[in-house]
Amino acid sequence: MKSHEHEMEPAVKAEEGSRTIEDILQKEGIYVGTTAGVSMYPMLRDRRDTIVIRPCRGRLKKYDVPLYRRGDAYILHRIVRVLPDSYVICGDNCLRREYGVTDQQIFGVLTEFYRGDTWINMNGLAYKGYVRFWCFIYPARFCCKVLLGRVKCLLKGERIGC
Repeated sequence: MKSHEHEMEPAVKAEEGSRTIEDILQKEGIYVGTTAGVSMYPMLRDRRDTIVIRPCRGRLKKYDVPLYRRGDAYILHRIVRVLPDSYVICGDNCLRREYGVTDQQIFGVLTEFYRGDTWINMNGLAYKGYVRFWCFIYPARFCCKVLLGRVKCLLKGERIGC
């Protein structure tokens, strides 16, 4: 089964050495790159869109898209709920929510991105409308994905819950 996690491309070009995205953010105050994965689709397309990450400045809000690490992987997912001591985070194309992500794990936040050559204003009405709509229909998307998965299993002749 293909992972739906949205991992970051390698942090820097080979000639820059083994600096991490955290190092670049700390030193430069900005990281610009692409992503690998489909977990933030349809907002971000695998290896096609350019993202701009900046260091966090205080507590994040619902719908922010933080960059954090889980093991060796960089993860870029959306905050769907803010708790007093952590966040609930989920990729736009994911079913499973991640609980207990803390401010200490987060070192950057998506501040803008380019879809091809088009700059996306993350403070604009179109973007904010997309985010609210996409999060609002999460229950329906969840049910559809689960049902489609079960239908595929049945068509393959496998047990339910494959």
